[in-house]
Amino acid sequence: MKALQCVELGGPDKLQINEIEAPKVIPGHVVIDVKSGSINFPDVLMIQGLYQFQPPMPFTPGGESAGVVSEVGEGVSKFKVGDKVFAMTGVGAFAEKILAAEASCMAIPDSMDFDSAAALSMTYGTSLYALKQRANLQPGETLLVLGASGGVGLATIELGKAMGAKVIAAASTQDKIDMCMAHGADEGFIYPSGDLDRDQQKELSNKIKELTGGLGANVVYDPVGDSYSEPCLRATAWEGRYLVIGFAAGQIPKIPLNITLLKGCQIVGVFWGAWVGQFPDENKKNFDELFSLHAAGKINPEVSQKYSLADSADAFTHLANRTAKGKVIISMWLMMKNHDSFVII
Repeated sequence: MKALQCVELGGPDKLQINEIEAPKVIPGHVVIDVKSGSINFPDVLMIQGLYQFQPPMPFTPGGESAGVVSEVGEGVSKFKVGDKVFAMTGVGAFAEKILAAEASCMAIPDSMDFDSAAALSMTYGTSLYALKQRANLQPGETLLVLGASGGVGLATIELGKAMGAKVIAAASTQDKIDMCMAHGADEGFIYPSGDLDRDQQKELSNKIKELTGGLGANVVYDPVGDSYSEPCLRATAWEGRYLVIGFAAGQIPKIPLNITLLKGCQIVGVFWGAWVGQFPDENKKNFDELFSLHAAGKINPEVSQKYSLADSADAFTHLANRTAKGKVIISMWLMMKNHDSFVII
């Protein structure tokens, strides 16, 4: 079978499409014929050796996929051949087939196509866990979303609105803000790109305070990090919750902890993958909630661009350059590079 492989750590130019042996089914697992895979920023970090968990080389990147079960291993009870499922495996999604543990798979509801299912799991799973279990977001509270036009950002906007919050979206360009507003944000503003100096940081804090009537945001959702974190923490409300999602801007910030003392606020880590491993039943309840919200039209993954497997290195470049809006999909249905008019297999 064909698979995208990382054979040497580095940028997307190091990735290769190789012919490798198809996975063989083992007990407790299924083999899935992959139809769609979703690329996330951790995938970009992983191929560079910069992610906190690093698979042995060579490896096939891609943590979330959707497709059709083609083989069922001994002891599997939830799925049969022909079932439509999505899988959260950490790696392996960008290939024609993937071996997945039964526990890592969920059935795709009738309301979802393969692209939406592949785009839903990590972004919406992370964001619902962050807002519900970690932040305890309440109706009427103000939620600030950084990097709001990305996959997790748009998911957080939609979920925040579904939970009754006022949502403020922050992003780097007007077209990104426009997309955020289309997904339900109440307010939006543009922040500078790059490493912020002290004046820019103060301006960012002041803008957040202005949009919240001087009170600050009750919950801050931060997948960006770097020089954006401290000014946003300074603009957190009394007893606010600052959600640490990731560090897409590149650097892990060093935060003056006296800010938390003065504001009575919390800095809250969000490690969805570890929580899923410890509390799978609670995660299943979260996904049942996500499926209901999707069926009701309250959430809808924004698939902004699709790439074929042959062009999948370009998808990594698109995400690494931070030009992507919403979710980027690698589709096994596509067979040539033409992102405006797709050629379907």
